Amino acid sequence: MKDVSQEPLPLLAGRGAESHKGDFGRVLLIGGAPGMAGSIAMSALSCLRSGAGLVTVAAPAASAPVVASFCPVYMTVAIGKAEDFRESLEAATVVAIGPGLGENWDTLLPLVLAANKPTVIDADGLNALARGSMLENVHARCVLTPHPGEYGRLVGDASLAAKATGDDAERVEAAGVLARRSGASGAVLLKGARTVVADGERHAINKTGNPGMATGGSGDVLTGVIAGLMAQGLGPFDAARLGAHVHGVAGDLAAARLGQISMIATDLIDELPHAFQRLDPTPF
Repeated sequence: MKDVSQEPLPLLAGRGAESHKGDFGRVLLIGGAPGMAGSIAMSALSCLRSGAGLVTVAAPAASAPVVASFCPVYMTVAIGKAEDFRESLEAATVVAIGPGLGENWDTLLPLVLAANKPTVIDADGLNALARGSMLENVHARCVLTPHPGEYGRLVGDASLAAKATGDDAERVEAAGVLARRSGASGAVLLKGARTVVADGERHAINKTGNPGMATGGSGDVLTGVIAGLMAQGLGPFDAARLGAHVHGVAGDLAAARLGQISMIATDLIDELPHAFQRLDPTPF
């Protein structure tokens, strides 16, 4: 695979004076089972902070009101059965599934994959992918975002799983293998101290971020960032690469302000605007 780590980061297009919210994508986020409502709420907030025009959260009926209570800016849909979110799925330009989803909603993932839309699969979405042996159904517009444990469940190979926690070369190899094993070689973001992004033909190693980001919810924030970037037109590899960079910068800014020990995931959301400003020299 070609190493593009040193090539310029992909950037979002500028916003025209006549732009409206519909120009920046409609994102559907699916997750937030009872007891885990905060996971998908953080994804939704980070998606909005990453520039998505409209965000809807589909959550199980028992937790949808809790998800809605976190913020008035995104919309919510209560799922009692799989069909309840079909209308929202059809309207979405980008879908993200997994944060706080739990183990009882595996039937949602095949519907999402069949919609063939730009999709981020994380957390319990990845576990559902592994349980259902659906890796061959992943299409080229998907981003998979496993940590090493989720990676091992997806590949079902102990030696490959060990490489997911190895040195840079081994992690690059591991990410590339998973990208090529997916149905049409979507992008893989292998989480870790030096996150690897690969699509089977190229890879990049991210160098932003710090150990303070090893805290619950950090990955949920990353899911939202990537989905927001895809909603604005970036492809899977570019969205994952830029998302990992911005997510790490937000973590570095939070660490500088609060210290690594006291950081929590919502601090990353608070720093996303400043992280994006560092990409754009235009004064505000």
